[in-house]
Amino acid sequence: MKDNPPCTIDERNEAKSDSVDKQKFWNGRAQEFSEHAASTGYPAAFLRIMKPRKSWTVLDMACGGGTLAIPLARKVKSITAVDFSGRMLEIVEERCRRGGIVNVKTLPGRWEDDWDRLGIGVHDVAIASRSLLSEDAGESLTKLDRVAKKAVYISTQVGDGPFDRKLLESAGREFRLRPDYIFYVNLLYEMGIRANVSFIPESNPNSWESHEEALKDQRWMLQGMTEEEEEKVREYLRKHLVMVKGRWQLPYSRNYSWAVLYWKKNGRGRG
Repeated sequence: MKDNPPCTIDERNEAKSDSVDKQKFWNGRAQEFSEHAASTGYPAAFLRIMKPRKSWTVLDMACGGGTLAIPLARKVKSITAVDFSGRMLEIVEERCRRGGIVNVKTLPGRWEDDWDRLGIGVHDVAIASRSLLSEDAGESLTKLDRVAKKAVYISTQVGDGPFDRKLLESAGREFRLRPDYIFYVNLLYEMGIRANVSFIPESNPNSWESHEEALKDQRWMLQGMTEEEEEKVREYLRKHLVMVKGRWQLPYSRNYSWAVLYWKKNGRGRG
């Protein structure tokens, strides 16, 4: 789900997810996640909430493979697309070349970096799609608010989000829920920002041609998976996958929603 999707769930994941490990992981999965994110209907739904204007300059922080930057590019003046994964930025550039898009500038950078030194600058609108992973959420939100002249749009998970709690626990990992949208609504309120909230439902196909494909599709949830953990997950899938119309499925829904929080700088979220 990257734009960058939430990817650390428990203490083991957190211990393994320093900046080098995360960069290596997302570089390796960049193409797959970019293709998935573009096919879900999420980008179009986000843009309907955003109502972009042709005069806008936009910062897309942690842009992933251009899930929003590519469809947004034809609707705004320019976009600065920032991500810490070099491969993600290459995908953005490749998609721009294929589509004849010339108003997207890519820039390597992280939430934790000094944005002034990166040269991010000030934009009309700042967006951060499914990517608020910084340890200091307040600082990240402050940075977004500071570089936006007109409005800020962020999205984050609702409840468990795209994570499969049962599958994670089958591997022996404790499910530790990351703060969902309510945390950010309250944090913004404490910052003096009354954010508007809209929701984007997303349907998980939850369907695979083989057990091996099903396992591969879960690896993003289990970074640093050991051989023992992998065997536990394989056993879980062998036990629970059922054949439905020629494809393997888990016998429960994995549909979820994303919350889009947004505020205008004139009125601090009241307009």
